Amino acid sequence: MSQWTSTSHALDYLARADQIPHRTEGEAVVLDHVPKQAGCILDLGSGDGRLLALLQLDRPQMQGIALDFSPAMLTAARQRFAGDGRVTVISHDLRQPLPPLGSFDAIVSSFAIHHLEHDRKRALYGEIFDRLEPGGIFCNLEHVASPTEGLHRHFMAAIGYRPEDEDPENRLLDMETQLNWLRQIGFDHVDCYWKWLEMALMVGYKPA
Repeated sequence: MSQWTSTSHALDYLARADQIPHRTEGEAVVLDHVPKQAGCILDLGSGDGRLLALLQLDRPQMQGIALDFSPAMLTAARQRFAGDGRVTVISHDLRQPLPPLGSFDAIVSSFAIHHLEHDRKRALYGEIFDRLEPGGIFCNLEHVASPTEGLHRHFMAAIGYRPEDEDPENRLLDMETQLNWLRQIGFDHVDCYWKWLEMALMVGYKPA
């Protein structure tokens, strides 16, 4: 049973999330790259819907789908988008294949995919590629592995976490391996578009 099904665990994360240094910088780069004309956007591991809400600010016409499996996160997202017919909130565990939701102009994720086992990460990236429209963009703002334990400890201290605060469900993987997976799957223009310590924005486009 995942800790993320625990209301206290989810609410503790939400309380800390806004205090993570430089997070808004990474989110700003996502907003810069998702096209303003994007009509349909899927958010994987959407939490309380923070990223979709930011994307809506400059894309009032967009339709969004928020996927998460934490009951507390789903409740928070439904409260955020209550009465907003542009966003659909769906319960789904990313450890399972993506449901048939159609195709998307953009697929985004924010600090969620690192909880998956590595083989599931790669499989999910393939599912994302298949669900993007030609020319569509994938933006994964993610927690990645440091190359050394010392750098990992430095990151934890920088975000105000003690060693015992680390999420035991983290399955951190280095950024380069994931970028290479995206290239192998067929994404174009794959790169790290922003990075601060263990926080990185990995982006790829489906060829038009």
